[in-house]
Amino acid sequence: MSVSLNVNGKPVSVDVPDDTRLLWTLRDVLGMTGTKFGCGIAMCGACTFHLDGVPTRACITPISAAVGRKITTIEAIGADPVGQRVQAAWLDLGVAQCGYCQSGQIMAATALLKQKPSPTDADIDSAMSGNICRCGTYTRIRAAIKQAAQAKGAA
Repeated sequence: MSVSLNVNGKPVSVDVPDDTRLLWTLRDVLGMTGTKFGCGIAMCGACTFHLDGVPTRACITPISAAVGRKITTIEAIGADPVGQRVQAAWLDLGVAQCGYCQSGQIMAATALLKQKPSPTDADIDSAMSGNICRCGTYTRIRAAIKQAAQAKGAA
């Protein structure tokens, strides 16, 4: 079945069954490997992308749920001024260790700052609670989110 999508601001057409998970469409069909497979049950956050600006788990989202909606992945988040600030803070503070979860972390952090430009610690905890980092870089993640929030005039 041919499905038309808007991925990172560009129209794409894929030939997949409408119950195919978006994760596999992005990774296997479109070759966009920044969205990671972690748990497959929406518990770890490694597959986080934005669906109409809302952080969403690609591992449980059927392709049919994304038709007619705006899909944004880690590959395009740097084109967004908030995403640029988040990525810059991540690099500046050396957030990533193994890096596997970081695309999902960055996507969640960007969505948070777009919704709440000056988040409290409680806001950060709430927004990031579904994203697991096996390396335990949570302190640096929080610091990077705060740095990106403070840099909002620079972007």
